[in-house]
Amino acid sequence: MHTVVAGILIAGGRVLLTLRSAERCAYPSTWALPGGHVEPGELEAEALRRELREELGIDVLGCDDAPTSRVHLTAGGPSAELHLSTWRIRTWRGQPSNLLRNEHDRIAWLGAGELGGLPWAHPEHRQMLQDMLSRPQD
Repeated sequence: MHTVVAGILIAGGRVLLTLRSAERCAYPSTWALPGGHVEPGELEAEALRRELREELGIDVLGCDDAPTSRVHLTAGGPSAELHLSTWRIRTWRGQPSNLLRNEHDRIAWLGAGELGGLPWAHPEHRQMLQDMLSRPQD
């Protein structure tokens, strides 16, 4: 089983997404929220901070106390089982940039109207993000 965390960064009515590299084994050439695997003994919030620092070069200063969503995916066996949680990042320090070019072909800030036609790693995130972007941000 794999436990994965992903961060939702919203600024100026747009959400930050990553285009997974075409060379990736899992979900190649699809759009996803930035994040990654939780290491053994690591809390989800710690993993999220580490992954966003490694991938985007940002320091998470504040995120919600609980995940925005949790998804349990199975593809036929225990080694293909995935627990994915998404967390709303409220504040961060630094300008997100694509530091791991072997993992992501690019990153982009996208608005609600741009999310519909994308190939998604996890299609269940599209509607959640469109809904979040259509509400006033707190």
